[in-house]
Amino acid sequence: MNLLSIESAELIRADIRTRLPFKYGIATMVDVPHVFLRLAVRTPAGVFTGLAADHLPPKWFTKDPTCPIPREIDDMLAVVVHAATAARGISAPTVFEFWRTLWADQEAWARTWNYPPLLAQFGTSLVERALIEAVARSEQTNFQQLLHGDRLGLDLGAIHPELAGTTPARWLPPRAAATVYCRHTVGLADPLREADIALADRLDDGLPQSLEAGIRQYGLRHFKIKVDGNNPEAALVRLRNVFAVLAAGVPDGLAYSLDGNESFASADSFRSFWERIEADPALQPMLRHLLFVEQPVSRLVALDAAKADLKTWVGRPPIIIDESDGDLADLPVALALGYAGTSHKNCKGILKGVANACLIAHRRSREPGARLILSGEDLCNIGPVALLQDLAVQAVLGVGSIERNGHHYFAGLSSWPSSIQQAVIAAHPDLYETSAHGWPKLLIRDGRISTQSVVAAPLGVRGALPLDDIPGERIAIG
Repeated sequence: MNLLSIESAELIRADIRTRLPFKYGIATMVDVPHVFLRLAVRTPAGVFTGLAADHLPPKWFTKDPTCPIPREIDDMLAVVVHAATAARGISAPTVFEFWRTLWADQEAWARTWNYPPLLAQFGTSLVERALIEAVARSEQTNFQQLLHGDRLGLDLGAIHPELAGTTPARWLPPRAAATVYCRHTVGLADPLREADIALADRLDDGLPQSLEAGIRQYGLRHFKIKVDGNNPEAALVRLRNVFAVLAAGVPDGLAYSLDGNESFASADSFRSFWERIEADPALQPMLRHLLFVEQPVSRLVALDAAKADLKTWVGRPPIIIDESDGDLADLPVALALGYAGTSHKNCKGILKGVANACLIAHRRSREPGARLILSGEDLCNIGPVALLQDLAVQAVLGVGSIERNGHHYFAGLSSWPSSIQQAVIAAHPDLYETSAHGWPKLLIRDGRISTQSVVAAPLGVRGALPLDDIPGERIAIG
């Protein structure tokens, strides 16, 4: 039997800085570690390289205000290193069987360290991404063709039993969209108007700094607005100001989501806040543009039937989970409580996201007219790997509006050596263009991003990347 196995694994860490502070929930990001995982994967066709990458963002995988940030970063590195080490000992006939074995191993190990599933399986997701890319390269194909050709061996029924006997091709769009909406994040500390920016704080990198400037430069139509439920009065004032900018700057096609970032202690407290929005003359007219509300309630109670049974709230907006979606069974639990769906982001797992997309499509077929949602969210993704892989998967899953914020909080690919910048812009001219300062920046036209080159690539990334040119720490695993 031909088996997949990992011959070598290497982790590369680079510490990079934002161009703007990104305030999300209880944290504000100004610098962050970015890691690359490089695997040498033995396939039936030979040994092929697979890559994956992501930030290590404190206060997202675990929202513990008392935990020091260096400890959180160490924990994120630990789950990645363990997953890659465990993967070195696995041989399996398919990507799915490899992933399922690794998921179970990571789950058992994480329990001994009291790591929650969302954090623990982040490590699994990086291995999974690199494995899929290597297999796609070995078969000279791409993720969409692997998925629709049932060449990953994905057993949907093993994840969601009601999907038993079906394949992804039954539920997913036959073709990925050529473009997707860039749902631009409005962070809690972002300047809304040019007049809000003090002279000493103005940047000179050619990228927009305020929300109104971003709308003009990128033609933005879709937005993700962060809301701080810890201070409802200030949150309502902030919403009025954001909505005023959107109403003035977006003449048509406006759509937005609200992200509560778990800042409401209970479903009842969020309901009270929402009812104030509905009663506010300045906010009410904008409700018709709402896409959904994302994870307003703390993960500690969000899936507790005694504290967050949304079905009792008649007339509620569509509400989805995000941080509460750590285990494979969390989406069915959320749907039973009255949530409208969940998010996909690669850091939660590609195969898990595929299964969730199929489950939502299946439920829609059973409940015509039901508003069930798989959203596309973000871990502040940037190139040269993470953004491209995430876009490719989202497009294949049929997600048409995807939160993007790496283009705003980071200055394109300026964090990376020129050799990497040149490789990416040469391979993905539909996705990047050269900025006035010489580094590639994300290409957003009329509020949309092209996915053509990333979908055609094995998994987002075309060609080889000279990762050895990146200065930073290197860890050989296993």
